[in-house]
Amino acid sequence: MSGLNYFEACSIGLLQGVTELFPISSLGHSILVPAFIGGHWKTDLDMTAKDSPYLAFLVLAHVATALALVAFFWRDWLRIVGALFSSIRERRVETPDQRLAWLLIIGTIPVGLIGIALDKELRTHLGKPQPAAAFLLVNGFVIFAANYLLKSSSKGRHADAGAPEPRPGESEDVAADRRLSRLGWKSAVGIGGAQAFALLPGISRSGITMVAGLARGLRTEDAARFAFLLATPVILAAGLFKAPELTKPENHGILGPAIAGSLLAGVAAYFSVKFLTKYFEHRDLKPFGIYCILAGAFSLVWFTVHH
Repeated sequence: MSGLNYFEACSIGLLQGVTELFPISSLGHSILVPAFIGGHWKTDLDMTAKDSPYLAFLVLAHVATALALVAFFWRDWLRIVGALFSSIRERRVETPDQRLAWLLIIGTIPVGLIGIALDKELRTHLGKPQPAAAFLLVNGFVIFAANYLLKSSSKGRHADAGAPEPRPGESEDVAADRRLSRLGWKSAVGIGGAQAFALLPGISRSGITMVAGLARGLRTEDAARFAFLLATPVILAAGLFKAPELTKPENHGILGPAIAGSLLAGVAAYFSVKFLTKYFEHRDLKPFGIYCILAGAFSLVWFTVHH
C-alpha cells in the first residue's frame, strides 16, 4: 500500500486549508496537484485507490479546517448557539440571532442528506484529474458569469442597502447577522443546498454558496459570511462522519504526517478566512473566477493530452 510522508502531508495540508475557503475548490486542487507532480505523489495521494491513506488524511484536514472556522467565529457561534437553545426552551423564534440559528440549520439539511447519499459514488467515479479539471473550469465560468450578471443587475453588493446598519455600540458582525436573519426560509434552503454541488471535485463550496447568496440579493461580504457560517457544521460533520477511517489498522502508519498536515491546514484556514472576510468588504469574486477558468482549461488540456 502507498504511504504518506510528512512533506506530502504538510504541503497538501497548507493547500487544503487555503483552497477550502478561497472559492477555488479544495477537492479539485487535492486531486490535480498530486497528478501534476506525478511519481510517488500520484500514487500516495490517490483518493480513488482502495483503502487510500490520502482519503483518511483529507478527513482529518477537513476537521482541522472546520475547527479553524469555529475558532475565528467563536463569539458569533456562542451568540448563535445560545439563541438556538433559548428558542427551543421558549418555543419561539423572535430575535435575529434565533432566526439566523434556524436558517443555518435549515440551510445545512439539504447538503447533509445529499452528501450521505452520494459522496462515495461521486468520489469514486469523479475523483480523477480530468473530471476535476472540467468541473474547475465550470466553477470558474459560474463564478465569473454570476459575479458579472449580478453586479450589472439590481442585485449584488448593495442589493440589501435598506437592511439595518450597525447600531451605536454594535459590531459589524452583529449587524451582518441581523441582515442575514432577514433571509426567507426558502432562500436559506436554496443557498445551503448549493453546497451540494461542492461534492463534485472542482466546484468550490464557498464559491457556489456565495453565488447563491448573491442571487438572493445579499451583499458580497454578507454572502461570504453566510457561506463560512454554513460551511462550518457541514465540514465538521463530514469529517467526523468519516473519522472512523482513521482508526483502520492500515492507516496507523500515516497518523504522524496526517496530524502535522492537518495542523497546517487549520492554521492556513484561519488566516484564509481572516483575509477573505476583509477582502469581500470591498472586492468581488471576479479574480477567482478568472483563475478557475485558466487553471481548469489548462489542466483539462494537459490531462487529456497526457492521458
